[in-house]
Amino acid sequence: MGENASFWESLIYAHPTCTTWKQEAEGSIYHLASIFFVVGFMGGSGFFGLLYVFSLLGLGFLCSSVWAWLDVCAADIFSWNFVLFAICFVQFVYVTYQVRSVAFDREFQELYSALFQPLGISLTVYRKIVLCCDAEVITLEKEHCYAMQGKTPIDKLSLLVSGRIRVTVDGEFLHYIFPLQFLDSPEWDSLRPTEEGIFQVTLTAETDCRYVAWRRKKLYLLFAKHRFISRLFSILIGSDIAEKLYALNDRVHVGQGFRYDIRLPNFYHVALPESPPVQPSQRPHLLQRGSPRRKPAGVTNC
Repeated sequence: MGENASFWESLIYAHPTCTTWKQEAEGSIYHLASIFFVVGFMGGSGFFGLLYVFSLLGLGFLCSSVWAWLDVCAADIFSWNFVLFAICFVQFVYVTYQVRSVAFDREFQELYSALFQPLGISLTVYRKIVLCCDAEVITLEKEHCYAMQGKTPIDKLSLLVSGRIRVTVDGEFLHYIFPLQFLDSPEWDSLRPTEEGIFQVTLTAETDCRYVAWRRKKLYLLFAKHRFISRLFSILIGSDIAEKLYALNDRVHVGQGFRYDIRLPNFYHVALPESPPVQPSQRPHLLQRGSPRRKPAGVTNC
């Protein structure tokens, strides 16, 4: 205990105390370094926030090194500040490389800003999603079919970037697909990863369209490596299917002016006691396994 006490006493009291203070201020280089430090520590987060912080801190350490070399003439102060400047410079170069490596084309940047950024998805995670589709945006010309009923296999998941897609079954219109909606989310959800299927609807471009497509097997491999991306797509696909269900529900009605509500099939029987009971096989369901987007039975278009 005595040795520890003497160590702390020598550490605190051994050096001379400041009896007089310098009347003149330090040079302008020292104050410039302090300003860089103050402004640099006000940086934000993310890639550009890191660039801001490391650039200003690096300039601050560089100014401190110059101040130590010219005014203080202290080799240790110069050495420490120059080492810290070198570390900030290396970090700045590394972050710059990362920012450049996650740069995207205009359409992918707009897709990120509209769909993924509001969900808090980082650029590094989004880069994995973009690389999975080979960073390619596919063009579908007007009146060309994306999928044909009973013929096109379900082997990918596509997201519409621009344009409008018309969905029909047996020549009858069901609903539209608009930008930032999946083209084949019901088909994707109707199959297990090991199953195969074909489209039960026809998807036709009403205008010139652009879409992003992920191959089924490649996307499942990405899900297996990154569970977060798997949960993200599960949420996006579920929300997309719900929007399609409501779009289809808005277009159907039953007799006597009553609108059929897919959420309340039992209430429909209470509202129309005189109507014949609907058999379970006749109740509308949009997503049967192997037959997605099937038109509800016993209902007519508005």
